[in-house]
Amino acid sequence: MIFYPIVVSAVAVLATLIYASYLDIKDRRVPFKTWYPMLVVGITATIVLFYQQTGNISLIFGYLALIASFFYADYLDNRDTETPFRFSYLAAVLALPAVSWFIIPALSTGKLPELQLIPWYVMFVGLFAYVSYREYKKRPGQKLKAKQLKKDGLMDSNVENVLTRWYFVLVIVILAIASIYMFINEGPLGATWIYIALAALFCGVFYVFGQMHLFGGADAWALIFIAFCIPTFPITPLLNTPPLGFLSFSVLINALILNLVAPVGIFIINIVKGNHAPFQYMFFGFPVKGEKIQQSWGFVMEDFVEKNGKIERKFIGFWDSLRRMRSDEGRIYTKDLREHPEEFEKELGLYRKAGTVWISYAVPFILPITAGFISAIVCGDFLFSLIRLLSGGV
Repeated sequence: MIFYPIVVSAVAVLATLIYASYLDIKDRRVPFKTWYPMLVVGITATIVLFYQQTGNISLIFGYLALIASFFYADYLDNRDTETPFRFSYLAAVLALPAVSWFIIPALSTGKLPELQLIPWYVMFVGLFAYVSYREYKKRPGQKLKAKQLKKDGLMDSNVENVLTRWYFVLVIVILAIASIYMFINEGPLGATWIYIALAALFCGVFYVFGQMHLFGGADAWALIFIAFCIPTFPITPLLNTPPLGFLSFSVLINALILNLVAPVGIFIINIVKGNHAPFQYMFFGFPVKGEKIQQSWGFVMEDFVEKNGKIERKFIGFWDSLRRMRSDEGRIYTKDLREHPEEFEKELGLYRKAGTVWISYAVPFILPITAGFISAIVCGDFLFSLIRLLSGGV
């Protein structure tokens, strides 16, 4: 089976992923505008596919509500407080699910709105309205970190802080619940709603990971936008379509499997070159000369201190590394050493004295995502195929 609108979308997505991979290798940065052409083509193609399959306008507005919610959350997280707040943007985000869940179904059936969804919609409105109000009340230029806010007595209460930080998780759950409800109650025509529920949960996880600095921003958006632009497989892959047929999950699985090649290769290279480090670090990093560290790409894997004229060094532990990623503090990126050497004079001096410094390998994950995308469309889901093979399936 071939879904022609999604084939067009797949071509646009592939071209964008290749270009984004080039930018990430060259500059270690993918501007957000890079994704715009892909989104215009992909969202249009997906709307055409949904309409061809179901003729359900309510579903299309639900799909647009999901996309608008993500863009609005990103707007709230990255808004320049020097510019006026866009209340029209908020109004559109709140209107889309109301049109999808209540107005169109009521007009098409002549029945009352879906009362079961009203409490969820009220929660949806309340969450976005509350966070939007807080963002609107921010003072211009207020971009203080939690430590500084606490020092200045500006820290919110725990409840307010948690709600502001994690509200989007609840928004995602609400969108997923509404989609599942429509899937259950609309019969055969509602089957496509399951793709919106899956996209809400899948994209929500990676949006939160990106905000927590546990995942690269460009990598997270690449997976999110693939889910927006290609909800299902455009063609039947060689290894057949997995049960749910949700392409983005297969892209992620394939990318993770293909990405395992890099650590194995790095371990072999370290063994051949005689590089020594604790066993687990041999898979994820390699030593570079301290005086040339600014010419390399990667994150520093060691901490250095100088005591009595001697350099003491230790590898950064796994949990400590996660904490630094989450707080975005204490994690040294070689790109920052190159672009802002004046801020790292002490560290650069210690690296030169140490002679060598272990850094993590810096292959952008968007490369495995691109490979995972191609392999998922052509071959299928590697993990599903392996499980089916081991279980004796054909």
